[in-house]
Order: sequence, then C-alpha cells, then structure tokens
Amino acid sequence: MFLRQREPLSFERSVPGKRGMDLPRLDVPRAQDTRPAHLKRGGFAALPELSEVEVIRHFTRLSKWNYGVDDGMYPLGSCTMKHNPRLNEKVAGLPGFTDSHPMAPDALVQGNLELLYTLQEWLKEITGLPGVTLQPSAGAAGELTGVMLIRAYHVAKGAKRRVILIPDSGHGTNPATAAMAGYDVVELPSGPDGTISFDDVTDPVNGKVRKGLRTLVSELGSEIAGAMITNPNTIGVFEYRFKEVSDLLHSVDALVYMDGANMNALVGVARPGDFGVDVMHLNLHKTMSTPHGGGGPGAGPVCCGANLLPFLPVPVVVRETVKVGEGEVPKHSYRMDWDQPQSIGKVHTFYGNFGILVRALTYCLSHGSDGLKAATLRAIVNANYIRTRLKGAYALHIDSPTLHEVVFSDTIQAKHDVHTLDIAKRLIDHGYHPPTIYFPLIVPGALMIEPTESEGKDELDAFCDTMLAIAKEAEENPDALHQAPTLAPLRRMDETTAARKPVLRWVKA
Repeated sequence: MFLRQREPLSFERSVPGKRGMDLPRLDVPRAQDTRPAHLKRGGFAALPELSEVEVIRHFTRLSKWNYGVDDGMYPLGSCTMKHNPRLNEKVAGLPGFTDSHPMAPDALVQGNLELLYTLQEWLKEITGLPGVTLQPSAGAAGELTGVMLIRAYHVAKGAKRRVILIPDSGHGTNPATAAMAGYDVVELPSGPDGTISFDDVTDPVNGKVRKGLRTLVSELGSEIAGAMITNPNTIGVFEYRFKEVSDLLHSVDALVYMDGANMNALVGVARPGDFGVDVMHLNLHKTMSTPHGGGGPGAGPVCCGANLLPFLPVPVVVRETVKVGEGEVPKHSYRMDWDQPQSIGKVHTFYGNFGILVRALTYCLSHGSDGLKAATLRAIVNANYIRTRLKGAYALHIDSPTLHEVVFSDTIQAKHDVHTLDIAKRLIDHGYHPPTIYFPLIVPGALMIEPTESEGKDELDAFCDTMLAIAKEAEENPDALHQAPTLAPLRRMDETTAARKPVLRWVKA
C-alpha cells in the first residue's frame, strides 16, 4: 500500500474560511461571550480550518501509519500486549454500566457493586491475599497505593522507617514510587542467575562491592520499611528464593511489596500470598486484557494481607446476606463501606476506571479458572519457543530459565557494529512492532520479547524467521540495518535531539 512519506500537520493545511460543515443561520441573537478573560487561552489564534474531506483523509492516513495489537504480534516485553476479546468490549458497553452515574446511591447500582465485589473475590483467589482495593487506575498508581499502605502500617505501630529495598532487576517505576512516598531507595544486586543476591556482589567493571540482601538487612534492620520486588523479574526469571527473601525481611518487621506487572506468568499457577507477599498490584489492562497502548486506559488494583486490611482506601465494597429459609437461595445486597478509621483515604475519584474493571471480570468469567491457568502456561510456552529458536543467533546475557518473556542482548551483532536500536528499526521494515529495547538496564543492549498467549505457532515462526534473517543481515550487510527503516513512511529520526529538545506544540512561522 502506498503511504506518503510526509503527512503535513493539519495546521499547515489550514486555509482561512474553509469549513467542514454548514450550519443554519442563527434565528436568535448571538450568545455573548461571558468567559472571564483570565480563563481564555492566549497566544493561540484559532483551530485549523479544513474541509470535511481533508480532515477525514488526514486522520485516515495517520491511522495507517500506526501499529496496534490487531495488526499483528506486539512483542513489547513487560507490557503484555495481548489480544483484547471483543466480548469484553461488548459487555463493557452495556447501558447499565455505561449510563450509571458515579454518584448514584448504592440501592440504584446494585449490579455494578456486585460486579466490583465479584472481581475483588477473583483477585483474592488469584493472589492468595484477603484484601483488595480496585481504585488505582494504573500500575504506578497501584505501586504508590501499596507503599502508602506499608507506611500506614509502620506509622500505626509508631515506627519510623526510611528505606525501601529495590532489586536492580525491578521495574523502573519502583524507585520513583518509593521516592515519591518519601523513602530512600537502596538497591539490591542481582546474582549471576539474575535473581536477588543474598551475598555481596563485586562489580567486575569497577571492583566495587555491592551489598547483598543479608548484609543490608543486618546493617539497616529496623530502618527498612519494606522491599519492592518484581516477580518474575524484568529478565523473565522467577525469584525462586522469594520465600527466603520475605522471611528475612519479615524478621525485622519489614513488609514485602510485589510488583505484579508480570502476573501473566503466574495466574492460576502460583499465588503471591503463598510465598510471603504482603501487598501487590495487578495491571488489569495487561493480565486481564484491555487495550492500553498510547498511555491508557488502565487499572491497577492492590491486594494485601490481613495486616494491611485496616489501611485500605475507602470505600470498600462489602456484601451483606439476608437470612432466608432453609433450602432457599440466599439474598445479597451490596454497599460501599466508608467506615474505615485507619484508611489511607481515597486514591482515585469515585471507584477507579470502572469500564476496565468490567472488562477484567468478563475476561475472568469467560476463561474460568482452568482457562486462566491455560493462558498462563501458553504464554510461558510461547516465550520459551522464541527463546529456543533465537538462542545462538542472539546472545542470552543471563541463561537462567525464563517464564513469559525472554531478554536477549546485542552482543553478537555488536561485533559487526550493529546494535539493538538498528535491529528494532529493521523490524519495522518487516512489518513488526519492535520489542522493548535497552531494558532491563542490567542487560547490555537488551531486546525484551514477550509474545503473550495470543500468538499461534505460525505467527511465532514468522517473527522468529524475521529475527534470524536480521541477525544474518547484521553479519553480511550491516549498513542495511544502519539505514533502517527504509520502507516505513518516515525514516530514522534523530532520537537524541528529540529526547533533549522535544517540540511538543506547533508554532506558526
């Protein structure tokens, strides 16, 4: 399909006086502009003036430049870009869900409250933790909520703790979350197998000794509020000593937060509450399938142990059962419980991104417990299939067994002056969205691939064939990768300048 190499901005096409619609002449006096002057936008003359056909063609052409999960495999590691079942969209669009007012009294939204309560029960079973709040609207919001629960726990006990431990294999938002919550971040090193090191680690580059978990717990002790641990970690490796980690932290009354962004590797197989997790979040827009490219929407519910129940955000959805006669079906009613005196308060307006919660429960109910487990196992098999086919052509910086994603390094290609960015750009020429690159930071030149359970063998083989062809091309014709992409509507951008001097608004010349 022919795609123009450059699509002008709508502002550049604008011609004064053009209109995309015809409005009838006013038969009433023109309304006065009563907006206060201080609320009016300044330094911006007008919106673009275009015809209807120009507007439609402009945005249609732009849409063809985009790439989404409905176009093909979307191998972004850690992002879990899976297929979004249309059933979820249909259910979320039912009038009873879309038209209910967020301030309606409990008695008029019993169905909505029952849905929230039911989803809470599913998440309790999936995580093995008895407390749930559905309010956080994203994973990072869930992280902050979880750390606030940890803070409330220690404050209630009169303890002043200043440190959060975070592995170097954790998600990048974890240190930011801990810092926002007022904690000092102390990094936990990874061992050669990619998991948290209990012992001190000597950096092979600079010779510095990095303190392991045992040393940090021994030295910091009662200053540690908790640890934020991604599991499986960002290399896709399961922290197989997690119970030992949590036991060691609990010995100094520090709590364990688990970043649940990678729960697509655990649902139906392992419950975090069973190996010592005190609090965690889940990304429903990942694990439970909601379209979330481009920054949203999302939902990051937080699950917690009994020790943190009193501090959960308000309100909490509770169910009350009306007594009935023997053999009769129990009658339930649902309400928002605001009577939580130790609560950290609200963390989102009303009750979070309700439409995402509808989609998540639909996903759970349509799969059932067996289906959720099958999806997890298939995601793991798919990632390991890619790992097996590409191993040797691409380097594995850490060769430990992986679960739902695999992280390669550009070490082999770097010998030919071809690097991760070149590989990613060449994938665009082949019609694929690139995987996550240069993350995690502990893997040099990282290529982080997560196929999810959505992909069949044919799609996996096509992707692997392409990756193998690029590896061969890197060896035989590296300049082709340096020039990539050559078939896309736009050629390679100056990403350094774009990052350092971003132009985020149009200014008339």
